[in-house]
Amino acid sequence: MTIDDHYTGELKQGSAPQRRTIAGATITKISVGPMDNNSYLVVCSETGKSLLIDAANEADRLALLLEAGAPTLASIVTTHQHPDHWLALADVVKLTGVPTLAHPLDAEKLPVTPDRTVTDGDLVEVGRLTLEVIHLAGHTPGSIALALTDPASGQVHLFTGDSLFPGGVGKTADPEQFASLLRDVTTKLFERFPDDTAVYPGHGKDTTLGAERPFLAEWQERGW
Repeated sequence: MTIDDHYTGELKQGSAPQRRTIAGATITKISVGPMDNNSYLVVCSETGKSLLIDAANEADRLALLLEAGAPTLASIVTTHQHPDHWLALADVVKLTGVPTLAHPLDAEKLPVTPDRTVTDGDLVEVGRLTLEVIHLAGHTPGSIALALTDPASGQVHLFTGDSLFPGGVGKTADPEQFASLLRDVTTKLFERFPDDTAVYPGHGKDTTLGAERPFLAEWQERGW
C-alpha cells in the first residue's frame, strides 16, 4: 500500500491513505467501508509504536496499512459502540493480537471485549506519545475523543469519532442526548482548546475548532 504524504484530510473510499507529520509522530488517515468511515493510525516516530483508532471496516486494507505504516502496533481504541466503527476489529485483533480499549459504557456492544476500559482524563501511551481520553456522552453513552498535543508547536490533534464533525455535533436520538453531547463538546473541547486545534472526525473531512466555533449558537438553536 502506498501512503500519500501530501495531507489534505479529504479522502474517499478506496483512495490512498494520507499521512501527516508532526513533532514526534505521524497521523495517517484512511477511508474504509461504504459509509466513508475514517480509521486513524498514530505512530510514535521515536519508537515506532503505533495506535489504531477505530478498526472500522475493510480489515484487509487496514492490514496493508499496518504493514506499510506501523512498525509496531501497540493497541486499538474504539471511539464508540456503533458497528460501522468496529466491523474490522475482530479480524485486526486476530491478525495482530494487540490489546483493545474502549469506554466501559460502550464496551458490551463491541465484538471484542476491551482489554482496558478508559474514561474521562485517562491517558493512552503509545511509545513516547500520550493521548488524553475525553468522554463525550450523547451520540452514544460511551463515546470518546482522544487528544494528542504536538510537543513542538503546542497544536492539539483531536480524534472525535462521531461526536464532532464539520458543521455540527453527531447524531443523537432525542433532545436530552443532544443537550448532553453539545454540553460536553462545548465545555470539554471548545472551552478548553484553541482555534488551531485540528479535528479528525469518524467520517468525512477534517476541520478545526476555530472553523466550527462561530456556529455553536446555531447548533444549539437547530437542536437534535
